Amino acid sequence: MTQLPSGLRVVTERVPTALSVAAGVWVGVGARDEPDALSGVSHFLEHLLFKGTEERSARAIAAAVDRVGGDMNAFTAKEYTAYYCRVPATELPLALELLGDVLTVPALRDGDVDNERQVILEELAMDDDLPEDVVHRLLAEAMFPGHALGRETAGTMATVETVTPDDVRAFFRHWYRPSSMVVAVAGACDHDRVLADVERRFPATGPVDLPQREAPASEPAPLVVDRRRTEQVQLALGFRGLPRGDADREALDVLNHVLGGGPSSRLFEEIREQRGLAYAVGSGTASYADAGSLVVSAGTAPAQVGEVLNLIDTEVAALLTDGMTEDERETAVGYLTGAFVMGLEDNGSRMARLGALLTTTGAVRPVEEQLERWRAVTPADVARVTERILDQPRSLAVVGPVSEASLRRGGRRRATPA
Repeated sequence: MTQLPSGLRVVTERVPTALSVAAGVWVGVGARDEPDALSGVSHFLEHLLFKGTEERSARAIAAAVDRVGGDMNAFTAKEYTAYYCRVPATELPLALELLGDVLTVPALRDGDVDNERQVILEELAMDDDLPEDVVHRLLAEAMFPGHALGRETAGTMATVETVTPDDVRAFFRHWYRPSSMVVAVAGACDHDRVLADVERRFPATGPVDLPQREAPASEPAPLVVDRRRTEQVQLALGFRGLPRGDADREALDVLNHVLGGGPSSRLFEEIREQRGLAYAVGSGTASYADAGSLVVSAGTAPAQVGEVLNLIDTEVAALLTDGMTEDERETAVGYLTGAFVMGLEDNGSRMARLGALLTTTGAVRPVEEQLERWRAVTPADVARVTERILDQPRSLAVVGPVSEASLRRGGRRRATPA
């Protein structure tokens, strides 16, 4: 890793046998860093930067990437926004040139803002028609009430409709500076050549301070229900999790896999395989600078909601009272280490790992060190993190034609024995 005088950090990983390369720019500002009135402006910018620069039209950018068989895209997260390009190795200078253009001299024309506004409104409308998306949006609001982590990353209809071109340009000028960026490249690349290209494509500007973030303080809301006519009821049960720097992060990964992280997990086995109550059921984690979540989700027929919620509650209670077996722990560790290594076969995954880690933690943990952290998780570690996460207030979000009786029968809190 090299930090340029401008503050921009450049990290590369050479894969000698690769014939392609993935390059990305990670900007250390995301959805949680926006003023309430501008919720969604990071996502708005993500769309707009591909609309062109003063020198290149949107079509010219797309054609340049198409001409070499590459792809270029972006995404917005809670704490960063990422722009990336994957191309044949010989075209890396082109990829860095295009990324440099869109991230330093985008046009951000009034007309482009108005056109893209409608695209984003359609995106929000599309998401609102997907109950499996709505339930997670509602759950975030319930888990982090009144906090930016509980807001929809793309904003709301109201904020997207009212954001102005000047708002977008001001947000860009404030945050999109080399000192807030990481350039990550993985594949057939040479670090010194990448540095030379990056210095040309990302001219120095004044530094910007890191976003000021506050941890969630409000207690989670216990229940939120969106009743609508659907064939299934979507359920999402959330527990406050761990920040990314917590020493128990790897133990939480193990717990998550045993609970619902894969086809050998307790929830998948009990709810889908043994009882046939759901097609999709599982769990997942998210971690931020100062907070996190563990979320269990499932889709089931309205008549089965109470039974599914009770089964989830039963498995949570069993982990709290009895813990997991050694075989379950070994399976989880094997999955985590194996999936991690296989993911590194893809240059895009390598690039994303470099960019995300350097942006959020300021360092890139060596692969072997990360593997060893999972291997080192003990039964005592898992028992500790199980109590930290599962034995606390939870939030339940429900979308679909659910009855009050189903909700009363399901999801009852079981006290942990003394």
